[in-house]
Amino acid sequence: MRFYTQIIYEIFIIGSFLLGRTQRVRVGEQLSAEVRVTSGVPQGSVLGPLLFLAYVNDIWRNMESTIRLCAEDCVIYRKIITNADMEKLQEDLDRLGEWAVENAMKINPSKSKAVRFTRAGVKDPLNYLLIGTLIPKASSCKYLGINLRSDLSWADQINYAVKTAWKALHFTMRILKKGNSNTRSLAYMSLVRPILECGAACWDPYREGQISALDRVQKKAAKFAHNTNSPNWETLASRRKLSRICALFKAYSGEPAWKPICDTLQRPHYLSRVDHEGKLGVGDLGRI
Repeated sequence: MRFYTQIIYEIFIIGSFLLGRTQRVRVGEQLSAEVRVTSGVPQGSVLGPLLFLAYVNDIWRNMESTIRLCAEDCVIYRKIITNADMEKLQEDLDRLGEWAVENAMKINPSKSKAVRFTRAGVKDPLNYLLIGTLIPKASSCKYLGINLRSDLSWADQINYAVKTAWKALHFTMRILKKGNSNTRSLAYMSLVRPILECGAACWDPYREGQISALDRVQKKAAKFAHNTNSPNWETLASRRKLSRICALFKAYSGEPAWKPICDTLQRPHYLSRVDHEGKLGVGDLGRI
């Protein structure tokens, strides 16, 4: 009896938190009339993210394709080899539309993207529908802060990182004109360098032009902070290498988020007396 009482009490608390809210707009000294808030949760609240996660937690049920959820982003994908695979993906999109209708979730298909990741010369159109509306085809998309391009090139991601980092660096230089070297150096390492390194374990560039574009940002920051092009800072290349090594260790050790990559690592069939059981060949690393 106490268990049911607790559930009813929690439902009452959540209901009082969501129901009966109003909102209005202020322009200068004028206030608009109050309007009832019929959906959503207050932004910035502690319960908001928890209630949203509880709301969308069952969206993956009955899905045959792989579905990934991160906050309000939802990605559905599968390997397409035959027409049957395309039909299964469309069926999952139909299930997603049915879930949205059942749960009163409004999805705007025009804000969704259909992207095909391949280097093959496939010319078949992407005719996937969501709630009866054709999903626009795109050559790239952004997921978890990383720009993914259909031809598997990282040019868009690197160009975006360089452009964003320059903006952050110029802003820092304007604000810290009178700052000392330590303050300027700390500002670069806190506000600019993370932009240059976000997700670098997967998009670490090999083209000289892309590497130079990234290095120019750090050289400008070094000139600003220490009035030299070569301060006692780690190079971006060495930091990206360390990031790749850490990613390999996480994949090799089988951490949950890295297990799909771990499954692709193939250990040598033969080990000599001087080898160890954890050995990986160069070819095996290339499969990551």
